Amino acid sequence: MSVFSALSLSRRPAAAFVVIGLFWGCFAAHVPVIKAQLGASDAMFGTLLLGSATGLVSAMWLAPMADRLLGARAMQFGVVALCCAWLLPPMITTPLLFAVAMAFVGLASGLLDVVMNARVSELEAAHARPLMNANHGMFSLAYAISALISGFTREAGLPPIVVFAGLAMICLVMVPFIRMAPTHTMATSDDSGRYPLWPITLCGTIVLVAFMSEATVEAWSALHVERTLGGGAAEGALGPAMLGITMAIGRFSGQIIAARLAEVTIILIAGVISATGAVIAAIAPAPAFAYLGFGILGLGVSVIGPMGLGLVGKLVAPHLRTEAISRTAVIGFSGFFFAPMLMGLMSEAFGLRVAFGGVAALLLCAVPLAIMASRLPFQASATWRHSKTS
Repeated sequence: MSVFSALSLSRRPAAAFVVIGLFWGCFAAHVPVIKAQLGASDAMFGTLLLGSATGLVSAMWLAPMADRLLGARAMQFGVVALCCAWLLPPMITTPLLFAVAMAFVGLASGLLDVVMNARVSELEAAHARPLMNANHGMFSLAYAISALISGFTREAGLPPIVVFAGLAMICLVMVPFIRMAPTHTMATSDDSGRYPLWPITLCGTIVLVAFMSEATVEAWSALHVERTLGGGAAEGALGPAMLGITMAIGRFSGQIIAARLAEVTIILIAGVISATGAVIAAIAPAPAFAYLGFGILGLGVSVIGPMGLGLVGKLVAPHLRTEAISRTAVIGFSGFFFAPMLMGLMSEAFGLRVAFGGVAALLLCAVPLAIMASRLPFQASATWRHSKTS
């Protein structure tokens, strides 16, 4: 299936992916400004970002219930909540209040994230086609565009709140087009058995590795370029933008590759490629080399998270799909608990070069996890799985 046909089929959740990408790309480009207005050290700023992680993980547990209550309006509610939540952090100068504001951001972002991924997984099962990479590619593309625009607005001296408010207005216009009813599937006699804890744990840990790596580069790449390598504001914003651009390319390419190769093969290759990029970024002598490293890292890590989320949707019974994706996302997004804090502590103690070296080691952990997950029996879309591996 081509990227365009995949996006046409999943256009409603794809729009939700764009919304999340726009806001997080804007935030990544403004990290140096927001960190400065808080007067926080690396370690403290990393700890403050735990606020968003707290909200994210809380939303992951609440998302299945919210999805049942809101039904077709669940994604719309998530978009509106996210637009409102993101107006708070750019205006705050007190560290504690900033952490609380980021918790509201995480709560809204997490709710929307689970619901939109569940909708994509439902469409994959209904049409027996891979769709996850194309949708995550839209997130990365929106993230990159937003980071680039934010870099120019920073150079022009626009306050962060003006940029975030502008994005909120754009995203609110999209709300009427994001309505999509969930697919309600009842359990059958073939679905009896134990709760699929092992598939959720393995796939969740794969997603954890990917999202921890993404989170560290998103939050710290601009600082690495500006502080370690002496770049300016626009050069710093190009760091997360480069990550977003190459992740979009990787995910759109992964959409095509996913129809031809097994998940384990893709994750094996992606883990090695992304680790190589992290090493290049760590030892870069100038911004240009750092961009190369971020780009290679983005190409590799781009497909690991979507593959993990898509994989669990095929390893569990259909009536458990939304709940399984939610639980997998809980494990994956818990990386936002550890990544900012660990990156801040490592940067404070050893510098950002060593911290990015740690990202490379983390990415290699995806390889054995993917091998173990590939040995589990597939319970959904079995014909699609067999066609890829035959």
